[in-house]
Amino acid sequence: MSPYPAPNASLSSRVRLRMRRFLLRRRRLLAALLCCAAAGTAVQALLPPETGELSLVVSAADLPAGTVLTEQDLRTATVPATAAPPGSFTLSAQAAGHRLATPLKQGSPVLETSLVGTGLLTGAPPGSVAVAVRPADPALVRLLTPGQLVDVVLANPDGQPNPGGPALLAAGAPILWTAVDGDSAWPGSTESGAMVVLAAAADQAAALAAASGSGQVHLILTGG
Repeated sequence: MSPYPAPNASLSSRVRLRMRRFLLRRRRLLAALLCCAAAGTAVQALLPPETGELSLVVSAADLPAGTVLTEQDLRTATVPATAAPPGSFTLSAQAAGHRLATPLKQGSPVLETSLVGTGLLTGAPPGSVAVAVRPADPALVRLLTPGQLVDVVLANPDGQPNPGGPALLAAGAPILWTAVDGDSAWPGSTESGAMVVLAAAADQAAALAAASGSGQVHLILTGG
């Protein structure tokens, strides 16, 4: 029997036959197109959803450590939400009024760890506290910077001779902040003068705080 339609075949039969021939001739191309479409759908399903953008507070100029931030020192930049670092701010008012613990280059994001405060204890061992001490030699504070490690010793506890030598109050304590020339060293502090804020274990805090006013506290740089 001939595969071709009889002369009196209906128009619809001829159309179906031509469509069948078209599909048979191009079946490999059609299969490839279907595979590509399936792969594209799978990739789209695996992509993370778009998260949009947000405002990120950054430095409006080069700012030195110790700067008390004002609205004029800050600006906002629009960034993808996934690019915002942890501990960042979205409003300038959230950072204004705080003191910088580290210098910032123009355009750098302002983070909680950039500011003097408890944010400087980020990453410290659990139970760590921030303790302010006054070294016996105020001039030494000018040589210290946040991030350095110091041993804290008390040369003459309670104002009495110490035949056993200096007492070690803390070993390898990280410096969080330094203040000189009348700067207030810590939020809420009314004291001024040469001061160093250290990260210390909770069981060291009482001894450090008690010794701070003795005039016999010495800091020894170790590995920082």
